[in-house]
Parts: sequence; structure tokens; C-alpha cells
Amino acid sequence: MQDNQRRMYELEYPAPEVASGQHTGPTLIVALQGYADAGHAVEASADHLLAALDSRSVASFNNDELIDYRSRRPTVTMDNHQLTGIEDLSLGIRVLRDTKGKSFLLLSGPEPDLRWEAFTEAVADLAEKFEVDRTICLYSAPMAVPHTRPLVVSAHGNSVEMVRDMFTYDAKVIMPGSASMMIERALHKRGLNVAGYTAHVPHYLAASPYPAATHELLDAVARTSDLALPLRSLEQDSVRVTAQLTEQVEDSAEIQHVVHQLEQQYDEELERYRNAHPKAMLPGEQDMPTGDEIGEEFERFLATLDEQDNGPDLPDDDE
Repeated sequence: MQDNQRRMYELEYPAPEVASGQHTGPTLIVALQGYADAGHAVEASADHLLAALDSRSVASFNNDELIDYRSRRPTVTMDNHQLTGIEDLSLGIRVLRDTKGKSFLLLSGPEPDLRWEAFTEAVADLAEKFEVDRTICLYSAPMAVPHTRPLVVSAHGNSVEMVRDMFTYDAKVIMPGSASMMIERALHKRGLNVAGYTAHVPHYLAASPYPAATHELLDAVARTSDLALPLRSLEQDSVRVTAQLTEQVEDSAEIQHVVHQLEQQYDEELERYRNAHPKAMLPGEQDMPTGDEIGEEFERFLATLDEQDNGPDLPDDDE
């Protein structure tokens, strides 16, 4: 087994600190390229985190064991009759720090073509080794939804806390499998907290980068895992793309008709879901504070009043 693991991945040495000084283990985000990535949201999520935050490698997987280069040929750059670069298809786990210094793990890179069982067991072993508290697998699917309504992120998983306030499906769903779903199954068998978040991308935008989906996926991760992730640039990109889409829709009566039909369907489905789940936080709604959070905030407010009452004595006018 140890020889098999050595061929499957290599740990970084010396190993970087993971979740040092935290009360709970780190969150593991799984963002594998190549499956269920409408709007390029999953790949863009990993790219955004790696570009915006400091990170260090924890484990590197062996491409020769997992990648079929004939089905996933890396892009080669030739400049002035010389090969100057080949696309990096590295698959690995890195530790990142959010904007407040809290650490989390990111598994990113191409979805393996081969040895899914061994790969998922290796990921599960690493999750236990680094005492991962929860794992969130990212997906993005084309849906019959309009871009003019709040983007839905649906959730599934074995942890009530990780799916409680999110949109969930009430029916059985059958779909093609993926390496990320195999990871979910392996972690679930070991009794570890795991969930999958899926961005619902308008089907007519599935082939193009859609930053709104990237933003909503990472925002859902941040809220569930109490991570401070830098999302401002994604917000700006979303506004820009929305403005471009608005102009395109206004120029076509046919597109306006299609979008209007999708809006009606979206509104009806959300209303049905609201009636079935009256306490759920629906897309576009802000998360309401709990009673405990309100009580803590009120106590902080009273403490500030006490500090003002017990402030420094001012000198009398006669002095």
C-alpha cells in the first residue's frame, strides 16, 4: 500500500503548516477541471484562489499514473521555430491562507483519466492525515435558468450544517459520475463531513466564462466554512458581463422572449420551493442572523455603553 501511495502522490518536504493554531481542522475545497464545469466556474474558482491568496504545495499527484495524455493533450507553445512552453497539467493539494490568516486546503488540477479508486482513496487518506474538518466539492451545470435572476447554488451532502440553508433537490437525480463524486463517496464511507455545491449556469452561457457562477460558488464556500475570501474582483467582472448580456438581449426580440419564459419558469419553481421550505434562504436573499448572534451583538452594544459611562473624568470648570 505504501509503494502504491508513493507512486500515486508525493508529499512536500519539509511540509508546510496546515491549520496551525485553529480550533478545528481545515476545510478542503475540491475543484477538479474537466467535468460539470459550465461557465468554467470550477476551474476559475481554483485559479482565482491561487492567484489571490498565498499558497504552498502539500501533495503532488503523479500525472503518469492518472492522466491519459492522448485524451487530454497539453497545449504546446512554439515561438520562432522553437518549443518554448508546455501547459502545466499538475494535480495536487495546496494549503492557502484567507485574508484573515485562516488556512484551508485546495485540491485542483485536471480530473484524473485513470485509477479513480486509488486516487480517491489517496485523497481520503490525505484528508484524514491533515484532520480535514469538512470537504466541499465544486460543480457547475448548465440549467434552464435566466441570467436576469439570482444564480442558484444547490447543495447535497451528509452534513446538515453544510446544506441546511441552501437550495437542495427533493427528488432522485441520476447523472454521470466523476472523480469528485468518488471522493465524496470515499469520505462519506469514512464518516467525514462532505458536501457538493453546484452552480446553476444559464444553459446559453455554459460555453463561456461566467464570473457570476464563480463568485456564487466561492461565496457559498466562504459562508459555510467561515472563510474570508477576496471576491471583489469577481463581483466587478459579474457586473461587467451582466451589462454586456443586457445589451445583447435588448437587441433581439427573440432572445427577450426566451429569457422571459425562463424567468417565469424560474419564479414558479422558486415559489414552489419557498412553500416547501419556508425557512430556507433562497437565492438573492441575505442570511438572517440567528437568535444567539443577535444576543451576542446586543451584549457587545451594551458593553460599549458601559465603557462610555466609565470613561475618563473630565475636569470641572472651576479647576
